[in-house]
Amino acid sequence: MSKSIRSRAFTGTALAVAVSTVLTACGGEESSSDAKAEGTASATPAAVKDPLVATFDGGLYILDGESLKLARTIELSGFNRVNPAGDEDHIVVSTDTGFRVLDATGQTFTDIEYKGAKPGHVVRHAGKTVLFTDGTGEVNVFDPADLSSGKKPEGRTYTSAEAHHGVAIELADGELLSTLGTEEKRTGALVLDGNNKEITRNEKCPGVHGEAAAQDEAIAVGCENGVLIYQDGKFTKVDAPDDYGRIGNQAGSDASPVLLGDYKTDPEAELERPTRVSLIDTEHKKLRLVDLGTSYSFRSLARGPKGEALVLGTDGAIHVIDQNSGEIEKKIPAVGKWQEPLDWQQARPTLFVRDDTAYVSDPGKKALHAIDLETGTKITSVTLPESTNELSGVVAGH
Repeated sequence: MSKSIRSRAFTGTALAVAVSTVLTACGGEESSSDAKAEGTASATPAAVKDPLVATFDGGLYILDGESLKLARTIELSGFNRVNPAGDEDHIVVSTDTGFRVLDATGQTFTDIEYKGAKPGHVVRHAGKTVLFTDGTGEVNVFDPADLSSGKKPEGRTYTSAEAHHGVAIELADGELLSTLGTEEKRTGALVLDGNNKEITRNEKCPGVHGEAAAQDEAIAVGCENGVLIYQDGKFTKVDAPDDYGRIGNQAGSDASPVLLGDYKTDPEAELERPTRVSLIDTEHKKLRLVDLGTSYSFRSLARGPKGEALVLGTDGAIHVIDQNSGEIEKKIPAVGKWQEPLDWQQARPTLFVRDDTAYVSDPGKKALHAIDLETGTKITSVTLPESTNELSGVVAGH
């Protein structure tokens, strides 16, 4: 891969960091089989490096990851979601028909689709990508390297006992962790061997939501009263300090045994705007709370190249937290002050991190910024035709 802005500050092993999808998707159908190119009259789109993909009301923008130049616009109606597929070229797009695979480098949709109602979480770990379809409870596992063939990869499948808003992750040894629940109630997780035979389960995780992987393959899922960790063949529950202490969204890093999570304490709130985040030490099975002094949203959590915990606050800054001490090391100005909207599908500033570069959207100004995490300086910015909502990019490796 050609050198890009994301490799300026650190020359060591690059970490692929992305926040897991946080809520089930509602999508739309492509309005035309032809993509409409912006800024070029050529039928062949301009080449892009390490492409980014941003959603807007009515389609997708494909941008060059180095210059942030808008390379192509694809019309796609409805509310759509984007996640890295796990290689250097592809993005998984959640639509109302299921998961579709976008060749972001080639700037066109492939014929690969995993059909099903309510496509939800997309998880990358140990060289495998796992899709969870909420409407059916179906889990699909594939090697993202196989996407380059243009044909649907042959991979593992599993169907949950009942459909629910869930998540699954395959471990390096072939074990599959998948959530347990129904449409009305989610209770915990189970683990299957390579033949989909149950090994163990734990149902002491009410409202289970989200996942993240830490160093030494500690896997955590969030609960309404803490977090549930699976490591070395067994589950361990880490309780929240409050009776209701919901951790629903997490971000992990291979460089750290500590996970970053959100933290909410009001079960009756229409929309709680918390100011504290959680740091979950998977090695010592402990949980620490850090008060940011500002609120944030579910699109605010990410990890830096050294395992730093990163939170985009409504004060407009990226808060860089030492994952071991919990100290806020610095605040990097990114966008203006903002407030999380009541409707989770409405646009708000979004943080996506790839190696040492933070990409931050500013939908109020129809802007997108690239920021060097080491120096805290803006590398480049771009103004787009429409306000963007979700933001992601190609990320090779897990």
